[in-house]
Amino acid sequence: MKREYVYPAFGRFWHWSQAFLILFLAVTGFEIHGSLRFFGYEQAVRFHNGAAWSFLVLIAFAVFWHFTTDEWRQYVPTWENLRAQAEYYLFGIFQDAPHPTRKTRQRKLNPLQKIVYAGLKLFVLPLVWISGLLYMFYRYPQKYEVLAIDVTALPPIALAHTAGAFALLCFLVAHLYLTTTGHTLTSNLKAIVTGWEEVDEDGGHSAPGPSAAPAPAAAEPAAPSR
Repeated sequence: MKREYVYPAFGRFWHWSQAFLILFLAVTGFEIHGSLRFFGYEQAVRFHNGAAWSFLVLIAFAVFWHFTTDEWRQYVPTWENLRAQAEYYLFGIFQDAPHPTRKTRQRKLNPLQKIVYAGLKLFVLPLVWISGLLYMFYRYPQKYEVLAIDVTALPPIALAHTAGAFALLCFLVAHLYLTTTGHTLTSNLKAIVTGWEEVDEDGGHSAPGPSAAPAPAAAEPAAPSR
């Protein structure tokens, strides 16, 4: 095992800020739907809208960061090792088998993660944003339409927004579970807090394929003394 600096500072900030906002949006969203009572309906609506705008601002910075550092390449799907990764999650993980994909700074995601994250970023999140903005700007005094953007029915918008929100929550549950499947119960959590990951050095893991991006030019900090 060796320690490698895998998660840079902004990536960790973006990850934890996004996690907090998604959870907060879920809580306030459930209250708006009447599933729970915590802040009160009017306050929940204000908090939900404020968190939504914060999320959009965070996404704008994250998009800029991904493209200026080539981090977007991390999410390009690949067929390499896809079957081996699926078999690992179905069987190998319960038999203490070695992980089929070696994690590095240039290749943080395994093949299944690449597909899931690409789908999340290209389909689920845009569905939530677009339906949320249409929902937010739906003019209730006009009752059945918004003349400026030609929205003629609120229920399909609400259904799309709710479906996207539940898809995000399903992803979050799976993400939390997989967080516990590292070398130890908390090793993955520690890595996304500190940036340092313990990675295997043996040859049992696949080397990065052609889809791997070059490492960002920024200097990496020295490993902390243990």
